[in-house]
Amino acid sequence: WSLIPFADGQTQLSALAAGATILCFSFLGFDAVTCLSEETQNPSKTIPRAIFLTALIGGCVFITVSYFIQAYFPTMTRFHDQEAALPEIALYVGGKLFQSIFIACTVINTIASGLASQTSVSRLLYVMGRDNVIPASIFARLHSRYKTPVLNIAVVGLISLSAIFFDLVTATSIINFGALVAFSFVNLSVINHCYLREGQRQGWANKLKYLVLPTIGFCIIVSLWLDLNAHSLLFGGVWALVGVLYLAWLTKAFTAAPPNYVAE
Repeated sequence: WSLIPFADGQTQLSALAAGATILCFSFLGFDAVTCLSEETQNPSKTIPRAIFLTALIGGCVFITVSYFIQAYFPTMTRFHDQEAALPEIALYVGGKLFQSIFIACTVINTIASGLASQTSVSRLLYVMGRDNVIPASIFARLHSRYKTPVLNIAVVGLISLSAIFFDLVTATSIINFGALVAFSFVNLSVINHCYLREGQRQGWANKLKYLVLPTIGFCIIVSLWLDLNAHSLLFGGVWALVGVLYLAWLTKAFTAAPPNYVAE
């Protein structure tokens, strides 16, 4: 047992921050369950519990695995391809049979993760189409037999194929840009909705939950923003600008309220 895998005398804060920006990609997906709220029994209780448990269990798994890998392989000099060291790690730890099983499980896990993401995003597009945020004639259609947004699934699949043109670092950086934007506004929304609009300011508990913790979370996320590479900032900035322009068109130059979410 040793704390060296967590930090040693050569640990640099800037390197930790840069690594955290990339590794936050590992924790993405816990929020995807919110897109399936309408298919969930007692969603106001079940969905928040699912979010916290997914992040907690995933975090424990990642930290435990990372600790033992770092303890067993303290440097990267042993690996031939440092950008894709996992297959080599599996080979050194358990031999060729274990490496084959590990790669097969990784492929299955990747497919399952992609299916879960595609399901949640296609459902989100359906809700946005149903609420006239995006064209309902295209995105608010369900298959007559399967009652699923088939067209949305196809659209998401085609867009996802664009990932073949990116290297891993660029792809994760672009994804992280969107995630960091979303998480930033989640924290700001808590302050705006609970602390400012609803006036839940009485007592230290409310101040801690609805002002202090969201502010700390927002500041931490902003610090991660600073370590994103230039490509992700450029691509994400252009995508955000397109979204703002579309919102301006949808609200007639911000003179009308945007469509409201309507639960089924």
